[in-house]
Amino acid sequence: MLAACIEAAPIRITSLVDVDLKEANPMERRYPEVVGVRRTGWAALDRDPQEDTVEYVCPHCGKRGQKNARRERTLYHFTDGFLQDLQGEVTNCRACGQSLRVVPIVMLHDQDETRRFEAVFSDELPADAHKSAA
Repeated sequence: MLAACIEAAPIRITSLVDVDLKEANPMERRYPEVVGVRRTGWAALDRDPQEDTVEYVCPHCGKRGQKNARRERTLYHFTDGFLQDLQGEVTNCRACGQSLRVVPIVMLHDQDETRRFEAVFSDELPADAHKSAA
């Protein structure tokens, strides 16, 4: 009886897997990266002090989002003039549901750091800078 079951079983696996052979590791996922901001101290006066969130702008839909910060503040390192978490976190946008990676996460403590961050990470220069250069 056991021999009949073995003979009836398929001899080979016939399922196909859709894999891009150009990829070095096809199981590795790549998420779009976006800069996150974690406001503490004087930079976070507009919200409840017990909330500790990371703010970001979704690269898929362009909407502002936030998530609870998970990493300890002591794990942030001073890099390029700011305290940053260079490992980042993976999250889903609540507006469009797409996955994304928030990295780096920059910790801002006061208004001066906020202004410096906006100057460094802004995509366009202020109009006054163009006039003074001319």
